[in-house]
Amino acid sequence: MIFKASKKASSMAKKKPNTRVFGLSVCFTARFMILTWIMFSAMAQNNSTTEVNVGVILNLDTGVGKVGLSCLKMALSDFYNSRSFYNTRLVLHVRDSNKDVVKAASAALDLMNNEKVEAIIGPQTSMQANFVINLGGQAHVPIISFSATSPALSSLRSPYFFQATQNDSSQVNPITALVQAFGWRQVVPIYVDNYYGESFIPYLTDALQNVDVRVPYRSAVPPRATDEQIASELYKLMTMQSRVFVVHMLPHLGSRLFAKAEEIGLMEKGCVWIVTNGLAELLNSTVVGSMQGVLGVKTHVGRRKELESFRVRWKRQFQRENPGVVDAPELNVFGLWAYDAAFALAMAVEKVGGRNGNGYASSGFVHYDSENSSTQLDTFGVSRNGRKLRDELLAIRFRGLTGEFSMVSGQLQSSTFEVVNVNGNGERLVGFWSPQSGLTRKLNVAANASVVYLTSESNLGPVIWPGDSLSVPKGWVAPTNGKKLRVGVPVKSGNSSFVKLIKDPSTNRTQFTGFCIEVFNAVIDQMPCAVPFDFIPFSKPNGESAGSYNDMIYQVYLGNFDAVAADMTIIANRSLYVDFTLPYTDSGVTMIVPIKSMEMKNAWVFLKPWTWELWVTTCCFFLFVGFVVWLLEHRINNDFRGPPSHQVGTSFWFSFSTMVFAHREQVVSNMARIVLIIWCFVVLVLTQSYTASLTSLLTVQQLRPTLTNVNELLKNKVNVGFPNGSFVLEMLREFVPLEPSQIKVYKSLQHLGELFENGDIEAAFDEIPYVKLFIAKHCSNYAMVGPIYKTAGFGFAFPRGSPLVRDVSRAILNVTEGNKMKEIENAWFTSATACPDSSAAASSASLGLNSFWGLFLIAGSASLSTLTIFVAMFLYKHRKIWTRFDPEVSLWQKIRMVSKIFDEKDLSSHTFRKNSELQNRSPNHVIDVVNGSPNNNFPPSPSSCSNQTEFNFTAHEEPGRPSST
Repeated sequence: MIFKASKKASSMAKKKPNTRVFGLSVCFTARFMILTWIMFSAMAQNNSTTEVNVGVILNLDTGVGKVGLSCLKMALSDFYNSRSFYNTRLVLHVRDSNKDVVKAASAALDLMNNEKVEAIIGPQTSMQANFVINLGGQAHVPIISFSATSPALSSLRSPYFFQATQNDSSQVNPITALVQAFGWRQVVPIYVDNYYGESFIPYLTDALQNVDVRVPYRSAVPPRATDEQIASELYKLMTMQSRVFVVHMLPHLGSRLFAKAEEIGLMEKGCVWIVTNGLAELLNSTVVGSMQGVLGVKTHVGRRKELESFRVRWKRQFQRENPGVVDAPELNVFGLWAYDAAFALAMAVEKVGGRNGNGYASSGFVHYDSENSSTQLDTFGVSRNGRKLRDELLAIRFRGLTGEFSMVSGQLQSSTFEVVNVNGNGERLVGFWSPQSGLTRKLNVAANASVVYLTSESNLGPVIWPGDSLSVPKGWVAPTNGKKLRVGVPVKSGNSSFVKLIKDPSTNRTQFTGFCIEVFNAVIDQMPCAVPFDFIPFSKPNGESAGSYNDMIYQVYLGNFDAVAADMTIIANRSLYVDFTLPYTDSGVTMIVPIKSMEMKNAWVFLKPWTWELWVTTCCFFLFVGFVVWLLEHRINNDFRGPPSHQVGTSFWFSFSTMVFAHREQVVSNMARIVLIIWCFVVLVLTQSYTASLTSLLTVQQLRPTLTNVNELLKNKVNVGFPNGSFVLEMLREFVPLEPSQIKVYKSLQHLGELFENGDIEAAFDEIPYVKLFIAKHCSNYAMVGPIYKTAGFGFAFPRGSPLVRDVSRAILNVTEGNKMKEIENAWFTSATACPDSSAAASSASLGLNSFWGLFLIAGSASLSTLTIFVAMFLYKHRKIWTRFDPEVSLWQKIRMVSKIFDEKDLSSHTFRKNSELQNRSPNHVIDVVNGSPNNNFPPSPSSCSNQTEFNFTAHEEPGRPSST
């Protein structure tokens, strides 16, 4: 029983835990069901998306419109397929504007009033966008255009406009770089005469003018121009000089323009055509046939795998959507911009009403109805989400199909451009342009490389120009409209070699000749193109001059002359009215005076060949060389021994006799011979120079100017001549303050000669070319003296800003650096080369020390060197006298002892040894057996008399010297 009771109790104990487990399981099941219900509810809530209406306004019958719409649809499909969890979905409401501005505006009103769109993609053209932008700004609806490129459509006009395409103003820099690279000086823009074309031209003109390129004409073609109107405009361009054209229009008009240009002959060799992005992006096989050789600027889109994959997908998609289209358009950059614009809008809409959990406002627009409103413009509302959507669009940054996509102030940032050349059935890439590097053959991918902005033809690939030409066109030709440059020429009295007017009495025709006219003709021949011109005399009806050169300059300023060819000096006040070319003559104003002959009748004329410095230096060197030779020869040469007076006379005589090479004394020392050789050469040069100079003084006529400088002119208060009507007098008033009574005016160079001959003037001031011509006609009678006051020389004058100035200046350099200028000068100034230079004849004929200091330096160095060597050797030979210490002997006594030794003969010399040998062979020669020394007939020298000197010290015996008794 106990066992049964315990078994029952255990079974009851087991039942209690099972009840607890069951309760827990039920609780957990209920909780799981609740969580599952919450999760499914949340998922159901998340799967409910918000549709956001977006309007699309395009020209659906154009290639850009069809490609753009197809890309928009593909963009939204790709966007939401990869982002299925987004809460917003864009719904496109497409409207066709039919290429009409009013219909585009009407479509925008319909989309905002009826479809309540939150944004509008489009419109397609700049003209349509100009109206739609204002509507979007009023309704706070963002307007996003991927094809309206006009720079006038700035977001500054409306903060709700977004230009998701390259602004046309970004093209002007690559176009300008091309013009600079090939050196063209004139460009004619051809553009469509509407909002799209007119807004681009000011940017292009300013960029060209910044690099000194002129825009002589602007060709505006109406957007609906007929073939006759296009041909008429092209014929007008054909009569002009420039042959560089920049075309800015859309393909439907541009293709007709090029077809007509090819027909009338404007696509031949020598012409340059550059097309902008709007035409270069949309080239096809039907257009390029008449555009051979054209250069184009288009946006660069890098090649990437995702872009190539998109091209393939887009082509299949377009063919499915448009099965009836036979000539399908190609995917262009506008379609890629449409794809990126749709991506950006979808991202911005999601940020505004999706992931933040707030969603879009229940009513997209707030309407402000007016009781008196009569049009739809007064009744449409304002978008609640417009401001937020605008801010999100400005903050969007991502990498799209065209590269980095970001809009600063509503404007897509500029990128790299390609330079293409139309050739055959397509286009060739010849280079790139980037804001950092300019024109380059290849893109610079190095981020940290030092970048230099380049504008050179060598940075581009080979270009095939119109007419299948490989040579770069000059860019201009002779105009066919008969317009020629009106070149003013002064009328001068008298016979002028600079400008001369010749009138044929039989035909009454006027011809111009002279140095300046010949130079002008030569310069025009050097121009890179033909420049027709006519010379027009600046004269009154009666043939007299119409005024001064300043008056003629003013006529250029007024536009009555296109240029002036004359002997006109470039000065500052004239440059305020015209632009001058580079000078083609010498510059400066100088003084001209008569010169007089200097007859050499002076008794001291023989001193004239040398200056006093040269005379003194030569005499000092004669004395010095004589002393050096005596010092070297005194101990070994009997000719330089004897009484002191005899030795001094011999030394001087020997030195001065070398001047005529009449010295009879022979030198036996090698050192003396070296000194004498060098000195004889110096003497030879000096004597020959003296002879030549003295001969010139005595035989050649010496000329000297009557006045040597301006100070002497002012001091003597002489009369001075100035050219009539010239700037010279006004220019020199500050430097040469003359009294009015001293100033005499001459009208021509002939008149100047008469004033000099009559003694009316003693000096004259004029420009250097006139002075040279006057001196050439009066050889050896006049000279240029005094300082030269600088001027810029003769130059040709053109109107301010004329593009011819640079090319004419370059042609002047070609003429002046070649042989042509020498030929012209020889033809008109032949006598100038035949006359000697009077200024050289008037110079001093005296020779100075500066002409011979090198010779004196050599002679002095040689003499000092030998003298130093001799003294050193002598002192070393008798060094015991200096080194022996004897307190009873002073320094002065040692000097006297050395002097006495120097005065003795050096019997060890070969000259005295030879005499001794001869005496040994004679009968009278006796040998002292006791002393073993020769017994000469000469009296003994003081040093040989005793071994003890008067200074009580023993003289040291020298080798080979007779010993003392």
